[in-house]
Amino acid sequence: MAGLEEWSSPGALALASARGTEFGLRFDCDGTFLNNYTGGLMFRCFTITVGTLVLVGVLISVMVQAQRGGARQVNEPVLTVEEYTPRSTLVVPVHDVPEAKYPVIDVHSHHRSGLSNSRWDQIVVEMDALNLQVLVNLSGGSGGQLRRSFEAIANSSHPKRMVFFANVDFSGGVKPGFGSRAATQLEQDVATGAVGLKFFKNFGIDVRDGNGERVPVDHVELDPVFEMAGRLNIPVLMHVGEPQSFYDPIDAFNERWLELTLLPGRRLPADRYPSFDTMMAERDRRFARHPNTRFIAAHMGWHANDLGRLGQLLDRLPNVYVETAAILYELGRQPWTARDFFTRYQNRVLFGKDRYAPEEFPYYWRTFETRDEYFDYYRRYHAFWQLYGIDLPDEVLRKLYYANALQVIPGIARNQFPPT
Repeated sequence: MAGLEEWSSPGALALASARGTEFGLRFDCDGTFLNNYTGGLMFRCFTITVGTLVLVGVLISVMVQAQRGGARQVNEPVLTVEEYTPRSTLVVPVHDVPEAKYPVIDVHSHHRSGLSNSRWDQIVVEMDALNLQVLVNLSGGSGGQLRRSFEAIANSSHPKRMVFFANVDFSGGVKPGFGSRAATQLEQDVATGAVGLKFFKNFGIDVRDGNGERVPVDHVELDPVFEMAGRLNIPVLMHVGEPQSFYDPIDAFNERWLELTLLPGRRLPADRYPSFDTMMAERDRRFARHPNTRFIAAHMGWHANDLGRLGQLLDRLPNVYVETAAILYELGRQPWTARDFFTRYQNRVLFGKDRYAPEEFPYYWRTFETRDEYFDYYRRYHAFWQLYGIDLPDEVLRKLYYANALQVIPGIARNQFPPT
């Protein structure tokens, strides 16, 4: 900007007059420009002076604030995101729910074989306190392992409180004839007492064929197993893939960054594993290929963060059900969308928890049964956000907790539950 001396010179005035405008305003044609200019110049000088004084005042204020006791100290520790666990000051109604409103069938539980009588008695005491009526043990194994586990419960003081799903043994790889042999084994396992079949998370990721190649979820070699499940009238509970974020870059935009930093073994980089959408497409083709077999998509198919997509899947495939294991953090952050989903698909959702931990079940009861706001989730590395209650209607709650499982899974004694 030109100095004040430059703007007051005759040459500057002539140049300005020749341009015809200053900041978009035309000069006067009657020779009064000089007076107007002088007055404007004085006004600008006044404005600059006032602005300077205000800026000085702000700087002084900031310096004073920095010297107060509440300012950050030089030796104050710097917290990492893992260490930062703020305690909410929000004051809202709290409704702890230690016991479920209705008896519950947990369709996704894991217990090792060789469960002692004393440990099983203790588990039943814990279940009674939670109103948890039946555990579906998905880790039943096959052959002799399944038989021993089944007989231990059948001969206990609580034979009706646990049922077993069989598993396929992939340890030798999927070679020609594998599917037929596995189907025969499944038939024997159901005769032993298995009431369903569970596929673990390695299926579609680490299971290999005779050449060391990945076996996709919809590989035709396994068709006999799924057809056998349909003939035996037992459900197939499948854990396919992992959450979408596990496949995504581990950067500032990945909302599971904390979990994937603490547990890097859960990452599924594209140079080593199939993509999320590839695995979902394989799974959906498997579902569609066996319309007479009932499927339960574990963990709500990893679509609990996209309930619209999950709803489309259920609309397209009437033989598919879902269960809620290990995805409570998704439901609790979208209470109204989740409530609408559970209401619309109330006949297709079963209760599941995954890891058996008695202290964690009440978080599920509270989320499903109350309208509580902004409460903690039990495992911070899954989600750094808070949960909100869904407040499901009683009719929906009964179906979620036990009625749907009674329809889908055979072999559970119905006299343990209220009539539906």
